[in-house]
Amino acid sequence: MDVSHILDELNDAQRQAVTVEAPHCLVLAGAGSGKTRVLVHRIAWLIQVEHASPMSLLAVTFTNKAASEMRGRVEELLQIPSAGLWIGTFHGICHRILRRHADEAGLNPNFQILDSDDQYRLIRRTIREMQLDEGEYPPRVVQGFINARKDDGVRPDHIDPGGNPLTAQMIEIYRTYQAACERSGLVDFAELMLRTVELLRDNPARLQYYRNRFGHVMIDEFQDTNTLQYALVRLLAGGEDARLFVVGDDDQSIYGWRGARVENVQHFVRDFGPEVVRLEQNYRSTRTILEAANRVIDHNDDRMGKNLWTEGEEGEPIRVFAAYNEDEEAEFIIGRIQDWVESGRRPSEAAVLYRSNAQSRLFEQALLRADIPYRVYGGLRFFERAEVRDALAYLRLVHNPADDAAFERIVNVPARGIGERTVAGLREAARTRDRTLWDTTLHQLNTGALGGRARNALAGFVELVRGLAEEAEATDLGGLMNRIIERSALIEHYRAREPADRAEARQENLDELIRATENFEPSIEDEQAGLSPTASFLTQAALEAGEHQGEKWEDCVQLMTLHSAKGLEFPLVFMAGMEEGLFPHQKSTEEPGRLSEERRLAYVGMTRAMELLYLSYAESRRLHGQTLFGRPSRFVGELPAGLVQDVRPRLQVSQARAPREHGGGLPSLGSRVSHAKFGAGTVLSVEGQGENARIQINFDDAGPKWLVAGYAVLERIG
Repeated sequence: MDVSHILDELNDAQRQAVTVEAPHCLVLAGAGSGKTRVLVHRIAWLIQVEHASPMSLLAVTFTNKAASEMRGRVEELLQIPSAGLWIGTFHGICHRILRRHADEAGLNPNFQILDSDDQYRLIRRTIREMQLDEGEYPPRVVQGFINARKDDGVRPDHIDPGGNPLTAQMIEIYRTYQAACERSGLVDFAELMLRTVELLRDNPARLQYYRNRFGHVMIDEFQDTNTLQYALVRLLAGGEDARLFVVGDDDQSIYGWRGARVENVQHFVRDFGPEVVRLEQNYRSTRTILEAANRVIDHNDDRMGKNLWTEGEEGEPIRVFAAYNEDEEAEFIIGRIQDWVESGRRPSEAAVLYRSNAQSRLFEQALLRADIPYRVYGGLRFFERAEVRDALAYLRLVHNPADDAAFERIVNVPARGIGERTVAGLREAARTRDRTLWDTTLHQLNTGALGGRARNALAGFVELVRGLAEEAEATDLGGLMNRIIERSALIEHYRAREPADRAEARQENLDELIRATENFEPSIEDEQAGLSPTASFLTQAALEAGEHQGEKWEDCVQLMTLHSAKGLEFPLVFMAGMEEGLFPHQKSTEEPGRLSEERRLAYVGMTRAMELLYLSYAESRRLHGQTLFGRPSRFVGELPAGLVQDVRPRLQVSQARAPREHGGGLPSLGSRVSHAKFGAGTVLSVEGQGENARIQINFDDAGPKWLVAGYAVLERIG
C-alpha cells in the first residue's frame, strides 16, 4: 500500500509517533513541533493502514476551533467525509453520550445546557430563595466552589466541611442548586463531565459498550486535563484491547489556576506504561530563541524532559530593554513596532504579551498616539472593563451630578440595598418632574417620599457622593480617584463576589486607573477650552473607549496576556513587565507549584516568537498606588549571556568606589547595592550630582537611609 501521502511530509519523530505499534503512546510535543499534524496523520494511518473503522476512533481536544480544524484536515488528507468520526471537545463528547443515554444517566431526555451566565443566575436565585446574604455567599464564589467540586468528581454528600460553618453552608447551596437543576432538567458544563463519568462508572454494560466502540482513543493537549477528564480517559481506555494515544507538553501546562493537573502526564506514564515519543524539532522559531527557552525551562524540576531544536537559521539575539519606568517601556515597544511597520512588515505580525491585563492600558494609549491599529486579543480594552467603568461612573457623578447614566450604574454598586423597584420609582418621578435622578433623589429625601430602608440606603449614597465632591475641591485628580476607589469599597465588592484570580485582576485594573489619573496631563486644547483636569480626563477615557479596536480580520498589532498567547505565533514578540513580583507574580512564591507554572508561562511566551524576541522590564513601576523599584525577573537572569543583547546597557552599580574614583558615576534607581555597615539594600532615590549627591537606600535590615555619595562606598550585588 502506498502510504507516501501519510508519511512523506513527516520528520522521523513524527513518523515514529504516527506509526507506533505499542498499545499506548505519549507524544511529548514541544512548542511548534507539529502536534496537530501528528494527530491528523495518526487518524489517517489507523484508517488506511491498520484498517480501523472510522467509527472506532475517538479524538478529544479542548476547543471547538481545534476540533473543527482537525476534522477539516482529516477530510482533506483522506478525501472522505468526517461525519462518522467522533472528534470534539470533552464537553461535546460527553453531551453526545448523555443525549443517547439520558434515562440511564437519570436525566430528562430533553435536558437543557446551562451556560456560565445562566448558571450564575440560577445560583443567585438559589441563594436568595435560601434567604442567605449575597455579601456573605457571593454567587460568583459559590459558582466557582460548585464547579471546582464537580471537576474533582465530588457530590455534596461526599464533601467534609471540616467543622467550618461557611463550608457547610456552601455545601448546602450546592445541594439545593443541584436539586433545582434536576427539577428543571438543566445541566451545567461541569455536570456534563461528571454525569458521564458516573454513567460509565456505575453501569458496566454501558461502559463495555463504549470500550468496544472506541478501540482507539486520542487526546490532545493532555497536560491541560483536570481530575475528572483524566478519570473519563481511564474509564474509556481501561479495556484489554484499548489503545490510548495522548499528545501533550508538560512544559506548556499553564492553567493550574482553573483545574488543569500537569501531574496527569506523569500519572499516565505510571498507569498505562506508554511508549514515549518526543517531538523536539521546532518549525516556528530561530535557534537562538529555542536555545534560550530551553535554558529557562531547564530550571524546572519534575519534567519529562525534551530539548527543542530547529534546522532553521541562527536568528537575531534576544533583545533585553531596561526601561526607567513603565511609560518609557511602552514608548520603546511601540517605537520598535513603528520601525517594523515602516520596514514593510505588517502590524499583525507583532504581539505584545504581558502577565497582567492591567498592563494593556499604556500600550493602548501609545498605539493610539502612533495611529497604529491594535486588538486586545481575548479581552476588553482598558476603559471598557466593568470595574474601570464603575470607578469612572463615580468620578462622573462627582464631577456632574446631572449624569443620570452614571447615577444608575453605581447607585447600588457595591450593593447597598437599593433595588430595581426603587430605581424605577426614581426614574418615573424624574420623568414626571423633568429633573435629573440626583435632583429627584434629593427632593424625595427632603419630602419623606421614600420608605425607611430605601431612604436610608439612598441617604448613604448621597452622603458618599457629596463627601467625595468636597474632597475633590482639596485634592488633585489622582488623589480623588484614589479616594473614590477607597471610599466606594469597589475592591472589597469584587473580592467578596468573585473568585480570587478574577478579583485580583479587577484590583490591578483599578490600581492602573489610579496611576492613569495621577499621571494625566490635559491637552493644550482642553486647557484653552477651560476644561478642568477631571473633565479632560473623562473626555479622553470616553474617546478611548469609543475608539473601536480592530476586528479579527483587520491588520492590527495584537495585545494579549501570556495565557491568551498559547497556541499562537508571531514573527515579532515583546514580553513586557519582566520584573520580580509582576512576572513571576508575587503569589507564585507563596503557593507550592506556582513558580514552576510561572516559568512554564515564560517558556510559552518565548516560544511564540518566530524571528525576533524582546524582553523588557522597568526599574520603577507604579503599582497599587506606590512607586516600586523592582529587580529584573529571574527568568531574564536565566537566559544564557551569549544569546542576549542589551538594547541599552542595564543600569546598575558597576564598581564599589567612591564617586571621585570613577568619574562621579552614581547608582541607578532600583539597583541592589551593599554597604559595609548597613548591608544589602535597594536604591530608592538619588538627589544631586557628583560626590555631594544624596542617595536614599532601603537596606534589608536597617531600613531606609540617606547617604552622601562621596563617603558611601557601595558594592554591586546580585
